[in-house]
Amino acid sequence: MNTVDLKVEGMTCNHCKTSVEKALKSVAGVENAEVNLQAGTAKVEGNVPVDKLIEAVQEEGYNAQAQ
Repeated sequence: MNTVDLKVEGMTCNHCKTSVEKALKSVAGVENAEVNLQAGTAKVEGNVPVDKLIEAVQEEGYNAQAQ
């Protein structure tokens, strides 16, 4: 299992955090996803290409990039 750290921009509240976590967890192959609102980061565990994770975050209206 791989761990990917993402920098997520545009989150301002707990609803944003929940939306991003839900989007990441919905990607096939993701075992776990934890979003840190204050740090603007997400830690994702699983076997998923980084671009699929970024795409899922972008579909929710936020920007993401691998750290």
